[in-house]
Amino acid sequence: MVKISIGHRLFFSVLLAILAVVASAVYLLRENVLAGFGDYAVGIELDRLDELSGALAARYRAQGDWTFLPEGDARHGWIAAELARLQDEREQRRMAVPAPPAPPAPAARAAPAKAALAPAAPAALSTAISAVPPVPPVPSAPPAPPAPPAMPLPAPRVDAAPADGVAHDLHQRVTLLDAGRRYLAGRVPGMLPLVDRPLAVDGRTVGFLGVLPSSRPSDAMALAFLGGLHSSLWLIVAAAVVLSALAAVLLARHFRLPIGRLADGAAALAGGRYDVRLPATRSDELGDLARHFNALARQLESAEDARRQWVADTSHELRTPLAVLRAQLEALQDGVRSATPDTIDAMHRQVLALNKLIDELYALARADVGALECRTAPLDLWQLAAAHAQAAGARLQAAGLALELGPAPRQRMVLGDADRLRQVLDNLFENSLRYTAPGGRIALHAHADTQQLHLVIDDSAPGVPEEALARLSERFYRVDASRSRAHGGAGLGLALCRRILDAQGGALAFAHSPLGGLRVTITLPLAGERT
Repeated sequence: MVKISIGHRLFFSVLLAILAVVASAVYLLRENVLAGFGDYAVGIELDRLDELSGALAARYRAQGDWTFLPEGDARHGWIAAELARLQDEREQRRMAVPAPPAPPAPAARAAPAKAALAPAAPAALSTAISAVPPVPPVPSAPPAPPAPPAMPLPAPRVDAAPADGVAHDLHQRVTLLDAGRRYLAGRVPGMLPLVDRPLAVDGRTVGFLGVLPSSRPSDAMALAFLGGLHSSLWLIVAAAVVLSALAAVLLARHFRLPIGRLADGAAALAGGRYDVRLPATRSDELGDLARHFNALARQLESAEDARRQWVADTSHELRTPLAVLRAQLEALQDGVRSATPDTIDAMHRQVLALNKLIDELYALARADVGALECRTAPLDLWQLAAAHAQAAGARLQAAGLALELGPAPRQRMVLGDADRLRQVLDNLFENSLRYTAPGGRIALHAHADTQQLHLVIDDSAPGVPEEALARLSERFYRVDASRSRAHGGAGLGLALCRRILDAQGGALAFAHSPLGGLRVTITLPLAGERT
């Protein structure tokens, strides 16, 4: 697969967008220019028909109606013939106008005066006249400029049918309508709209003279403008390429830097460097992506730390009973100790502790992958918990602890796995027995709401620090001070209880007990039965 960089993608995207805008602008400008010049051309054509309008109004005034128009198909060519007649009359009037007389020469005006004075005194008068300076000739007035000729109408001609179906010659596009806009003469109106002007006689509109706009721009200004626009199109395209390249460079720089950091950070995470973080100062989607990346990196770092701690704690917990067994076996081999019942019982306790630890690790591992088997069925959770607490009565008395049982709730049937729930109760009561100070007490009670049953186990002092409540169900976690490792346990029991209840749709919560110790609440969904 060919790799296309983000810069190139942005360049082509911006270039295509700019070219599309330029092409649309040129097209719209061309259409607007053609439409504008077309309206201008139609207005000029209507002005050129003023003479025809005047002639039609005069004949209507003289006739009193439109009966002077020919009948039948002759009406179609009548407008063109009338325009030709008016054109011929204009030419005849122009040729019949006499030329202005030429101004007289100065010498011709002075000669008669000189001839009249000659018989009276030829010699003396000749001398006197020769002494008088000649009178300068009177300049003749400049001739008046000729009146501007009327705008000529082109001679009518019959064109071949145009490709667009609309004739371009003015004579073929003029239509005469009556006051009700009914056809009288000229071009027969079709589907295309006409541009018309009213014909008024004595202040009353008697008809309309309409022109069908030509579909071809006939104005030289429109053609010149469009030609210049076409010639400058390549300059516009070149400017669009330059602008798109500049915009692409800026946008690529704006996006490639954070994307590059993200790619480098992902490569670092793939290489096991979970401490990598990205700057999250942007306020756009890339900033959100950087913040999500940092959150993912923190979770991976936390998971890696937990994994390492898990391996270390598991190794330590397995090493302790194995070390005790090894020491006792070596003492037996060396003859330091003999195989007495007490020695065998001590070794058996270590094997049981090791077996329990392995079972808990195995159950937690299966829970992590969602393979923890729980066969839920309706059961009486209160009866199961009360029987379990009473069975531990001897151990409670031996530990100097008192057991308090609350009243049975009205709703106590839940959906759960009886064997797994016994395992949970074993761990919870074992935890209370191990960490409650002698002379204290353990209380068991329950209450139900509309959907769940809550089984509560309270024990007395010592209590649990506030910061430790949220971590009690973590693997290998032990509370310092009063609830320390000196009391035994691997720190897996509460974590296993939470996983078992989660697998059955329940929950496990920890809080401070009003008795001064720890409150543990088991929540399971009701089975819908009443007892």
